[in-house]
Parts: sequence; C-alpha cells; structure tokens
Amino acid sequence: MNLEEMIKRLYGTDELQGYDEEEIASVKAYFGALPQAVEEFWRRAGRTEELHHVQDQWMKPEDYQKWDWLRKSGCLILLNENQGCCRAGIRREDLGQADPPVFVTTDDKSWALCTETTSEFLQAALAYESVFNFPFSPEDFVLWLTEEECGVIQSGLEKKPFALRGWVDMNMSFYSNAPDNMAVIMDCGDLETIYGAASEESYAKLMEVMEGLGEA
Repeated sequence: MNLEEMIKRLYGTDELQGYDEEEIASVKAYFGALPQAVEEFWRRAGRTEELHHVQDQWMKPEDYQKWDWLRKSGCLILLNENQGCCRAGIRREDLGQADPPVFVTTDDKSWALCTETTSEFLQAALAYESVFNFPFSPEDFVLWLTEEECGVIQSGLEKKPFALRGWVDMNMSFYSNAPDNMAVIMDCGDLETIYGAASEESYAKLMEVMEGLGEA
C-alpha cells in the first residue's frame, strides 16, 4: 500500500490535499534543498485536514514562514510533539538526499536516529498519529501489557514494515489485520499499547485479537 492509500484508509478520507510548487519552494529557499520524500509528501497530502487533527503537530510549509526557530534549526523539523518535548527532523547536511534518515531530540541539542529513511518515518508517524483520530478505540485509550499479552498481539496481527525509535523516549512497532486499523506497541521499559480503527467492521476484526488484553 502506498502512502497516499494508507492515509486515505487510516484517516477515513477520500480526498487528499497538497501544497503547490511555490509553497514548497519557499521552504527550499531557506534550506537550499529538500529531500524528494518530503516534497512528495507535501505535494500529495501535506495539506489534508485530517492529518492536522491528531496528537502532535506536523510542520507545514507556512510554518517555516511564521516561526524563526524552524528556519534556524539544525534540522528540517517534520513533527513536533504536542507540548514541544520531542521533535523529529532531517539534518541540514542530509537534505540533498532523496530519502535521508530522520532523527529525534528531546532537548534540541542531542539527536538520535529515529528511522533509516524519511519514507519509513512518514509511514510510521502517520500510523501512530492516526490512532488518535480513530472513531473506534477502547474506552481506556492507553493500556499496559504483559510480555505474554505482547506476544499475543505479535502472533495474532501482521507486523508492519516500519517502526519509530526514540519518539517521546519510546520505541514503537505497528500491527494490524485490516487496512484501516492499527495497534501500536510502545516500549519505554514497560510495554504499552494504543489501538483503534477507522470503521466499526475493522475494529471488530481487531478485537478478535485485542479483546481482554491490557490493563488501564
């Protein structure tokens, strides 16, 4: 499934909205270059309203015109945690690559590898953020897992080919059994999960595996 189709399924939208070449070029003027993966995301889907009603804040081309800190950052910031305590971005020296690695920071000083490529980051971050937008999710949104319960999820659902390392000090892996549902296992020393679905049907399918797992 390509990124556009993934967004449509997970965010329950039939129409994606993107930025025009002039708007993208305005950011390129600040940094000298932009990765192809970023340009394509902004061009095809970056303005889609549903992407901006989630837990954290996707940086948009107009944000670089508004905020001086974005332009002066050592990285092209892609995603900002909702309270600003974690950020993900691409190092300036990597911006000439088509699909460079993405790094995360919690102090704007030290940066750690989050994903090997921008494409992987976009898939993983969009999957993570989609869970906050799902109309169908458990009443207790965050659940603690035992090792055994984690194993049930890992054996009962399909593991997605992307992950996040170090986002809000957690490593995240992703699982589903339908194109419009998602379960995230978050490892922060302890194990947690969040999950949900864009449709009632796929939520019921997810609950065939998730039912009874986890503690509030």
